[in-house]
Amino acid sequence: MTRRKRDRDAEREAIRAAASRLLDGIPFRSTAGKLTGTDLIAECGLRRDIVYGDHKDLVDEFKARAKTQNFTPQVAQHMADENAALREALAKTKDELAAERERVRALVRATAELSLELDQAREELAAAQRVTWLPGARG
Repeated sequence: MTRRKRDRDAEREAIRAAASRLLDGIPFRSTAGKLTGTDLIAECGLRRDIVYGDHKDLVDEFKARAKTQNFTPQVAQHMADENAALREALAKTKDELAAERERVRALVRATAELSLELDQAREELAAAQRVTWLPGARG
């Protein structure tokens, strides 16, 4: 039985590449793609005892990078808060616009009805002003 000599540099490179893929959100082997040690091992394709035995420092580095990736900087948090406030203002403005549009529809209906009534009143006035002359009553 012959043992193959391990290439530790290749192992380290495989772990680093797997960590980068997981952190970038594009895993090849990991089905879950979570930022955990288990998924790092699945992604790099090495045995657990090799990764944790000889390359524990890379696992710790990966976990630290994963932790910082989940940290939201203050500027980003401020932008997220501002975004939420703007979304609320937009929703309020949309509601106000919908109410105004409903008022406009009511005014258009009222205007149309009043226009019809005005036309009818003019016709009635014109009909009332017509004089019907009786025969022999003309001067």
